[in-house]
Amino acid sequence: MSTLLFNFVADKQNHTLTIEREFAAGRQLVWDCHTKHELLDQWFAPKPFTTKTKSMQFSNGGHWHYAMVAPDGNEYWGYTSYIKVDPIDYYETRDAFSNEAGEINEALPRAKWEVTFSDKGENTLVRTIVYYASLNDLETIINMGMQEGMTATLQKLDELLLELQK
Repeated sequence: MSTLLFNFVADKQNHTLTIEREFAAGRQLVWDCHTKHELLDQWFAPKPFTTKTKSMQFSNGGHWHYAMVAPDGNEYWGYTSYIKVDPIDYYETRDAFSNEAGEINEALPRAKWEVTFSDKGENTLVRTIVYYASLNDLETIINMGMQEGMTATLQKLDELLLELQK
């Protein structure tokens, strides 16, 4: 099996993370896994965490309110606002930590995410650029384990994509 592309680059000067990840699946399926809560709930958290969606409306002006659930039952809530959606090519979000009621945790960094989907042969390349307001915000997220978490989370997506294509 060939090695799938995975780049994770922190640009401290511009306060960004750039994550490029190739998936062994067609673009429509990879898009669906990023934009449908019943699929997101199956992969969007590093093992051994699971994900549960409280509410989702994937559209311009919509949102996704979800929790990453630890094995001990603790819930870590997030709130994503969808700013721009261009089906199967691109979406832009504003991401934040929240509580179960959807109230944003202003003490933790927020970020703008630009996620682009493109064909790479029979595979799909997903390029994500995450913009933080400051170097401190970027370093906070890195120190919280963003690279390790994304690596483990995207491995779960690989497993889901294999299962869905059987």
